[in-house]
Amino acid sequence: MKARSKNQPDWEARSPWSKYNNKQTVSVLPHSGGVDGDITVSGSKSLTNRALIIAALAEGTSTIEGILKSDDSYWCISALRELGIRVEVQGETAIVEGAAGKWPNQDCELYVGSAGTIARFLPGALAAGTGTWKLRGSKQMSERPLAPLLDALKSMGAVIHYEEMKGCLPLTLKAAGLQGGLANVPGSTSSQFISGLLLASPYAREALTIHINGGSVQPDYIKMTIDMMRAFGVDPIINNDGQTISVHPARYKASSVILEPDVSTCGYFWAIAALTNGRIRINGITAKTLQPDIELVEILERMGCIITRGDGFVEVHGTGQLKGGFTHSMKRCSDQTLTIAALAPFADGPITLTDAAHIRHHECDRITAVCTELGKLGVRVEEHPDGLTVYPGVPHAALLDSHDDHRMAMALSLISLRVEGIRIADPGCVSKTCPDYFDRLLALGIGVDFE
Repeated sequence: MKARSKNQPDWEARSPWSKYNNKQTVSVLPHSGGVDGDITVSGSKSLTNRALIIAALAEGTSTIEGILKSDDSYWCISALRELGIRVEVQGETAIVEGAAGKWPNQDCELYVGSAGTIARFLPGALAAGTGTWKLRGSKQMSERPLAPLLDALKSMGAVIHYEEMKGCLPLTLKAAGLQGGLANVPGSTSSQFISGLLLASPYAREALTIHINGGSVQPDYIKMTIDMMRAFGVDPIINNDGQTISVHPARYKASSVILEPDVSTCGYFWAIAALTNGRIRINGITAKTLQPDIELVEILERMGCIITRGDGFVEVHGTGQLKGGFTHSMKRCSDQTLTIAALAPFADGPITLTDAAHIRHHECDRITAVCTELGKLGVRVEEHPDGLTVYPGVPHAALLDSHDDHRMAMALSLISLRVEGIRIADPGCVSKTCPDYFDRLLALGIGVDFE
């Protein structure tokens, strides 16, 4: 069977760290027994790119252990190197020689791939310096909004020319430093706009105060940014229950940091335990992590799984029959909406997921996309403006579209553990966050068939 996603992959966005790009489709084979394993997952994508950009802005040489070697981090490192920053990668460790907020290369073109973190974190860091840079990304990234961040940067002195669509890549940014002052930023679309300003804020000429209008849909990611800033010697001041954050002029100092595993990726492996009545322990992570997707284990517990929250690990034991019949807000852990949607057909009652409207603006419209693909499997599903309801059913074989979205591909692959004949187009898209995903399944004894 030959197939290609109707959402044609942007091959330029696939980095040398990607795998499976020569594969048309993938099928994860049904697994009759419970999957059992202890594993370690690579570092957090979100933490990796925060640490890399801060280290590049810092004074001195930093060591970042446990980086995620995926497309998003590859393009972040590539952009920093284009800017003249020396970054050496040894295994899963990056050694970064910071430039103290002064970019060595002040006139170049920077490519961000499909990485929202780079597209939202790098402009502020550039605007805090001096130079003129052109930023471009994949077709997918060029359709995602940047206006709230870029409008704030313009109000503080950055000059931005849009090459095509206003508020989107590609663009040219001309900078002579940031003035500082007050920035009002909406929190309803993405916390990355706020994080992008925070990362650059110590290098403004005056104190920068960020006021979040209406609250943030993902406040945990803002806390992750603040914690990473503190690890490099800058301490933001938080007021009004997190609605206002102030940063005085300062300089990041080089640091050595060890990154946690990526909890968003951990979720697929915990879900494997849930679906197969198996056991998966992931080492190097605790339930106290700030990464918001750790809420998934609470949902799995609600579905009948047994969770062990240990000192340095989280373990999920599956159940013979997943429980449904509930509604859950995905506001905090929206990246796991697709994961739960993939488990839901096998529950004993319908599951409704809410408060995830913003995932319509990620790599694809994830709500519509997962409803479409579940429908191809014969699963009854209702789409809502902010989520979906999935009913119990018996999925049948089908060729599914990954929508050039890593989370769609990995979530849909879970269903194959219980259903024969499911194939997913363009398995290479997983390289955005977990390039070796299918190899990891093989290592757990799960059959994987490529075409």
